[in-house]
Amino acid sequence: MPVRPGDARRAGADAVNRLRRTAAVSLADLLQRDPDRMAKAIELGLVRREWLERPGEEPFTAARPVDVLERLLESTVEQRPSTLAALGLSAIQVLSAGAEDVADEGMLDVLTVAFTDLEGFTSFTADYGDDAASQLLARHQRTVGPIVRSRGGRTVKSLGDGLLLTFNSPEAAVLAGLELLEVQPDPLRMRVGLHAGEVRVQRDHDVVGHVVNIAARVTEVADGGEVLATTAIREEVGDLPGVAFGRARRRTLKGIGEPVRVCAVRRP
Repeated sequence: MPVRPGDARRAGADAVNRLRRTAAVSLADLLQRDPDRMAKAIELGLVRREWLERPGEEPFTAARPVDVLERLLESTVEQRPSTLAALGLSAIQVLSAGAEDVADEGMLDVLTVAFTDLEGFTSFTADYGDDAASQLLARHQRTVGPIVRSRGGRTVKSLGDGLLLTFNSPEAAVLAGLELLEVQPDPLRMRVGLHAGEVRVQRDHDVVGHVVNIAARVTEVADGGEVLATTAIREEVGDLPGVAFGRARRRTLKGIGEPVRVCAVRRP
């Protein structure tokens, strides 16, 4: 009995899919045998965490080549600050610049914005001195960077003892926030505030807008050792394994006209 062309195409596609899945499982197994290499691949965006958990069923990576280059440069400068002097700031900016054409007034995008803050940093500086405080911040930022990058996020800028971060999804921001609490620098406690929505992204990746202002104010009312998110985050995330949201409560935030509903994020 002759084989119909449609059946042959389906059989060929099935065979190719089986080969791809077998290769994906083998590569995922190879990476998982080397935790350091796996962590670096995730941090740089070469592979996605979700792909490693379900090889062959999830997209391998969502990062563009320019994203990988930018994360590599950021990681290198974090670990070896002298690299910045060797390459020059202009070279870093040119190499890590996105391919998109961003107008002078910025480009609109939907992002999750996170601010971090170290509770008690001012007292720590007074007690231990500027050098100790500077060293603590340097260690802290070297720890934060890989966590943020591994969740596909960006460290936009440092703000004294705090950071402005952006993520492409609220799920990634929530998970990164909880992971950051696990490495908060002793004896200080970190607080994280999250909000999501439309922001304006500048050429230097800085972000501005009402969403950014709300995220900053949410961070101010968070307790030390807490991730505090707006209910907009909770509604977007829904049920997420390893994450629990507390009861929503209304808070009046400085400079924000309407009360904002927020809830704590924690591990179950």
